[in-house]
Amino acid sequence: MQQEFVRIPRERVAVLIGKDGEVKKEIERELRVKLIIDSEEGMVTVKNVGDDVLACWKGRDMIKAIGRGINPEKAMLLARDDYVLEILDLTDILGRSEKAIKRQKARIIGRKGKTRRYIEEQTGAVMAVSGKTVAFLGMPEEVGVAKEAVLKLVSGMPHGVVYRYLERKALKMKEARVSLWKTRGP
Repeated sequence: MQQEFVRIPRERVAVLIGKDGEVKKEIERELRVKLIIDSEEGMVTVKNVGDDVLACWKGRDMIKAIGRGINPEKAMLLARDDYVLEILDLTDILGRSEKAIKRQKARIIGRKGKTRRYIEEQTGAVMAVSGKTVAFLGMPEEVGVAKEAVLKLVSGMPHGVVYRYLERKALKMKEARVSLWKTRGP
C-alpha cells in the first residue's frame, strides 16, 4: 500500500481536521486516501485506498499547504492535475538571520497585507507567509510568476519595480489565455 508522511505545525492540526472532522473527511473522500493524524507530534500519514497512484502525493501536498497556512478550501485545488504547491524556504536565500527573515517577510506581506494581496491578484496564485517559508499554490505559470516576484522583493528590488513586473506578466498571461480560447473556439 502506497503511503506518504508529512509533519505540520501542531497549531495547524485542528485546521487540517476541521470542524467535526470535515476537512479531513473531504480530503479522504476526494482523493480516496486515509489520513492518520498524530495531533501531539503533527505527523500525518497519507495511505492510498484507491487506484490513483498520485493520490498520496496530492494528499501530501494538500496537507503541506494547510500546514503552511493556506486555507483548506484553496488547498483542495491540489486534487486537480493542473495545480501545484511550491514552498520557498527563506533560510535558503537569507541564511538563518532572524532579523533578515523578519524584514523580508514584512516586505513580502507589505503594509496591511497589500503586497501579498497584489501578488495574488496579479498572478491568480494563493500565497501564505508562515514561519521561515512562503507557500505558493496555483497553476504552474501563476506560481512561477508569484515566486519570481517574491524573489525580486527578497533580493532588494523596490516594490514599484516588482509591481510593474507583475502587471506585465499578468497581461501576458491574460493574452495567452485569450489566444488559447480563440484557437479552441466555441
